[in-house]
Parts: sequence; C-alpha cells; structure tokens
Amino acid sequence: MLADKYGNVAGGTGGTSVDAFGRLRTSNPMTLFDSSHRYKDNGLWSTSNTAGNTSVTFSPNEGLMDLTVGQTANCEVIRETTKVFSYQPGKSLLLFNTFVMEPTKANLRQRIGYFGANNGIYIEQNNSDLYFVERSLVTGSMTENRVEISSWNVDRMDGTGPSGKILDITKAQILWSDIEWLGLGTVRIGFIIDGEFILCHRFNHANIITSTYITTASLPFRYEIKTTGPTTSNSTLKQICSTAISEGGYELRGLQQAIYTPITTPKTLTTAGTYYPIISLRLKSSTLDAIVIITALSILGITNNANYNWQVRANAVTTGGSWVSAGTDSAVEYNITGTSTSDGRILASGFTNGSNQGSTPVDILKEALFKFQLERNGLASTPYEISLVATSGSNGAQIFASMDWEEISK
Repeated sequence: MLADKYGNVAGGTGGTSVDAFGRLRTSNPMTLFDSSHRYKDNGLWSTSNTAGNTSVTFSPNEGLMDLTVGQTANCEVIRETTKVFSYQPGKSLLLFNTFVMEPTKANLRQRIGYFGANNGIYIEQNNSDLYFVERSLVTGSMTENRVEISSWNVDRMDGTGPSGKILDITKAQILWSDIEWLGLGTVRIGFIIDGEFILCHRFNHANIITSTYITTASLPFRYEIKTTGPTTSNSTLKQICSTAISEGGYELRGLQQAIYTPITTPKTLTTAGTYYPIISLRLKSSTLDAIVIITALSILGITNNANYNWQVRANAVTTGGSWVSAGTDSAVEYNITGTSTSDGRILASGFTNGSNQGSTPVDILKEALFKFQLERNGLASTPYEISLVATSGSNGAQIFASMDWEEISK
C-alpha cells in the first residue's frame, strides 16, 4: 500500500493518524496533566536558577513564562513539573510542549521535553546545533543518544522531507511525542504545523537493544536554558503550555493502601477554629518519582452536636508527630500524630456534624484522581505533603478519619 506524505497507510500502522501502538486515533483520551499560564505562574512547576543574572517572570500579555539568563557563563534556569506522569503499559502516552526558543547563539543551550535528570526525551538547541535526545540511566550512568537534525530518520524539515516543511526553530513551536514504552518500544517525535502532526524521528528499540531503553516512562516535563560560556546578550526561553494524555483512557491497577486514626485514639481538636492535621502523606525521599494518588477519604466526628470543617490540602506543612513508613514495599510515609499545620492549597473541603448518622465518605471522581497525586520538588529532592486537616466550632471536639491511596508505581 502507498503511504501519504505523513507516513499514513490505509489499514496500516506507523503514521501519525495512529497512536504509538498502531491504533487509529479515535480512542478516548484521558488528560493526566495540563499546564497553561493565564494570570500568573500556575504553581505546577518547580524552579531552579543559579544566583546572579537569571530570572523567571510571568508575561501577562503573552500568557507565558519567560526563562531568562544573563551573558556570563553557567547562568541556568530549570523548570520541572512537581508531578511525574503515569505511563500505563499498552497505552500510548501522548505529550505536547509549546515554546519559543532564543535564536541560535554561541554558548547557549536550550532543552524542552519529557525528561528528568536521568531519563527522558527532549529537543535541544546547543550553539547552532539542533538535536532530539534520548536520555537513559539504564547502564547505571546517565547517557544520551543525541540525533542531530541532519540524521532525523523520517523528516529533517529542510523542505525535502515527506511534509515539505522547513523548520524555523526561532519561531513558536508545538513539540509532540508519543511513547510506546513497555521497556523497549518506539518513541516518535516531531512538530505540529498548520494543524498537521509532522513525524520527524523515530527512536526504535525492539529487536535492536538488549535491555530497556530508559529506566521508566513515568517522567516530568522540563524546560532548561543555560549559558555554557559567555554570550553576547541576555537570552530568554519562552515556556508556554504542556499536556500529557493517556490515549485509550486510564485504569488504576496499583497497590491499594490505607491509613487511619486508631479506633482507641481519636484526634482531639483542642482549640475551636484552629485547623489540625489528621492524616498527612508524602513520598519517601528514596522514591520521589513514584506515582501515588489519593482515592478515598472518610471522616467521623464523635463529639455530640459539634460542627466540623475538613479540608484536603496539597503542599501543606505538618509540624510535630512522627513520619512512619507505610511499608517496605511502599513509596509512602505517613504522619497521624502531627500537632499543627500550615500553608497548602485546598483540593477539597466539606462539613460534617458530630451525631449518630455515621461517617462522612468522600468520593473522588475518576477524572479528578490525578489532581490528588502526591507531588515533589525534583530539583531540590523534596517531597510535598497531602494532608487531611480539620477544625471544629467546639473546643476539644474529637474526630476519626481514614485515607486510602493507590501506588501506581509498583
């Protein structure tokens, strides 16, 4: 059969009208993550920038973040999502990043893609050279398979390829990639121009390599700009939008666990109107890239006629108590003895009353599950908490609670 200019074959596989596993793109996608900036930095990213002449600023008229480095050597800004995104074996993981690179400049390096410190896929502009890069820790040391534009194996975007397009990397671009991991599948990467998916390069692995090609396909998004030596002027990489989509939906199939206040020791809310931590969870420092999602909550106020307000807070800070491992096979540690709480953004909230009506269950909708995912600052190797906190209108009111979670990274 003849292929069209984008590599699509009627009834066949390999073109961009099919996903990474060869299914026609009529499947129901599930968005695992999306990021845009309308009124401010959206708080979904960690930032690391060297001291000196660097900045990360929100551009309100453009609706994006400017990552700027000065002219001296080793100025660097890195932006990485606080979440990693769950690749599910057998499902195509579709990824988008939009950006505007600083025009080519000696001693300037820019990277955008789906990657962390040790594994992933990204585009890199380094001096005047443009690459797609596959980064891997499989051997125990981080290595990079760097493919220059002249060696892209589908479309070099010089006007002679299947698309007939010429790439101007100084202009705004939509980078797409999809991942067929299973340890040794294919990664496809390219650009979307005029509404068309242009496939530029395939990283093929099956029937070629003798191990996995990257340690994991559950990774963060990341933007980087760095001066590798002195430059002639300040440089800015414009970070726009990113999204991760599981094609064909998503099914939770991880390790289900739970923690609860002991039945003989309810939590006492000493001072009316003060929020106290009931249950707090965070990732272990050794498993910061694990994917853990809160799946259910239950709250039971036991002081007669007392009114309670409960909240689920992301990035709260629990003071006091002890952090305890949820098990040797778990990526989580919990604290049910914390004494005070501060900060955090509210993910969910509700009211209950101390009565004989039973506990208050809290349903978390399937489409909202990944909003209740444990986060971390991967650049600083710091876990963030998700905490169930509560207050009462009565001094000394008591409460029981439980929290269920699923560990997808088995």
